[in-house]
Amino acid sequence: MPMRARGRPHVQRRLPRALHPMAWWIWAIGLAVAASRTTNPLILLLILAVLALVVAARRTEAPWARAFKYYVGLAGVVIAIRVVFRAVFGGGITPDDHILVRLPQVPLPGWFAGVQLGGPVSVEAILSAAVDGLRLGCLLCCIGAANALANPKRALRVLPGALYELGVAVVVSISVAPQLVESVQRVRRARRLRAGRTSGLRAVRSVAIPVLEDALDRSLRLAAAMESRGYGRVGRASPASRRTTVVLLVAGLLTLCAGAYGLLDASAPALLGWPTLVVGAVLCCAGLALGSRRVIRTQYRPDPWRWPEWVVSTSGLQAGAALIWLSHADPAGLYPSLYPVQWPGLPVLAAVALVLAAIPGIAAPPSPRPERPGPRVDHKPDRTTMTRPRAEVPA
Repeated sequence: MPMRARGRPHVQRRLPRALHPMAWWIWAIGLAVAASRTTNPLILLLILAVLALVVAARRTEAPWARAFKYYVGLAGVVIAIRVVFRAVFGGGITPDDHILVRLPQVPLPGWFAGVQLGGPVSVEAILSAAVDGLRLGCLLCCIGAANALANPKRALRVLPGALYELGVAVVVSISVAPQLVESVQRVRRARRLRAGRTSGLRAVRSVAIPVLEDALDRSLRLAAAMESRGYGRVGRASPASRRTTVVLLVAGLLTLCAGAYGLLDASAPALLGWPTLVVGAVLCCAGLALGSRRVIRTQYRPDPWRWPEWVVSTSGLQAGAALIWLSHADPAGLYPSLYPVQWPGLPVLAAVALVLAAIPGIAAPPSPRPERPGPRVDHKPDRTTMTRPRAEVPA
């Protein structure tokens, strides 16, 4: 029986493991729904802060985990483009607006009615464009957070069997870019060790040919590995079953599009909203269930769904549900007016819901990280302890 060291209490630490990828996607979709239900810049900035905090706390060292900063940069570009377009293609200036600058106005022909190129730019127009761009950028950052936290290969493993070929194609495609980058780095490192040229136009041919050869070898090894593991085999499915699967999936997707249009358009009939959306979801589920029969596959070490997955997914869903409810109960707090220009307020319930959405930064298990090598220690002999051989004295 192992003995414990005296004076050291036994502390149970959570072992690092990868969270179920669908839990991260559900959490991110909940925050995306929350961002789509408001134009309050304070709430949108709070959502961005929650995303950055959770990504910084629970991202791994994988190549896709570094993608969040690029999504943040893309969000900044979207905001800038939205503001520039609003300033250049302005219009709709009211007498109460505060004019910020007057751009040279270009006269347009009559068939460009409703379009204005240049002219006065108001503070209200710039703020409205910035808020619209911030909301779109926040949606992009939600998707970027899901991509940075969830392993895309493991996420595609849980797809239903009807999307089997699509999952294989996506896995192979997302693996190409990291492998090419790794091949280029390895070839350049080898040329540097051989004192070869690693930059300039002359080095492109000497680097590109080994990289293409490595990519060809990788593709052949991947094809052999997939063939040995049974990729491409299908189950017992008749042609009628396959046609029925296609019809159900196409009809379900079209019905989902019609239901989404009915929800967005207030003038649409009532039956074109939630009822059509539910019917489309049922048709898609029936098509996926029927199409999964023709694929026979097994999973090695399936991802578990435990209490951290429930906490992560629930924290994101409650944020989306809270802002959906607030959009009906307190629309003035989620959609502040810019006339007159004033500092927007922050609804307490929205702030509490978004703070609770940051719980995955603590509740999610720590991600497995590769062990970093310790500091290099050079074992050099100590000159103070070295002894010199004595010179032989001739007799």
